[in-house]
Amino acid sequence: MTYILQIETATKNCSVALSKDGQTVICKEIAESGYSHAEKLHIFIEEILQEAQLQFKDLSAIAVSQGPGSYTGLRIGVSAAKGLCYSLNIPLLAIDTLEALARKLVVQNGVIIPMIDARRMECYTAVFDVHYQKVRTVQSEIIDENSFGELEDIIHFVGDGATKCKTVLSADKFVYHDQMIFPSANEMSAIAYDKYKKNDTVDVAYFEPFYLKDFMLPSAK
Repeated sequence: MTYILQIETATKNCSVALSKDGQTVICKEIAESGYSHAEKLHIFIEEILQEAQLQFKDLSAIAVSQGPGSYTGLRIGVSAAKGLCYSLNIPLLAIDTLEALARKLVVQNGVIIPMIDARRMECYTAVFDVHYQKVRTVQSEIIDENSFGELEDIIHFVGDGATKCKTVLSADKFVYHDQMIFPSANEMSAIAYDKYKKNDTVDVAYFEPFYLKDFMLPSAK
């Protein structure tokens, strides 16, 4: 049996899940505007292992959301994941945050565009087909009335950045799934297990989150 601990902290959602052979066993998460990741993350990890009646030595790997997303959130999640991998001497798996968000939605046609809020009218986006294969790479995109105009398929939006589109993208081909707001460790299970079987790991010593944009301090007023 392959047990993988999964950590998702790229957005306001602090999410931890345990999977067995690619299926989620337990998931704990909380989304708060104040970013409670530093306080909740290790508590969730301990609670999940206790409820599953497992010990750290039973884990086969750690999977972490690699971004894009919140600079601080990603640093907290990656630091925790790397620390666990070092101490347990197990591999680290890096999971595309936007793919995990896209996998919250199951549809039969069109494309899925996960959107993570960046700033103002900007979002981190990618385009996936209904089988979660990436058909357009990750971009930082300023949303306007011309966004995604080259796509003729039905477009399914998920994520907290999608609300920015509603004011400028109202054609019938745009479908908004408002209940799917944040990526979750729950949707990382299948991706992580597939990477583990392929030995698709990252170097624990040198791995860094995928920020997409440089960190910027808020401007002084």
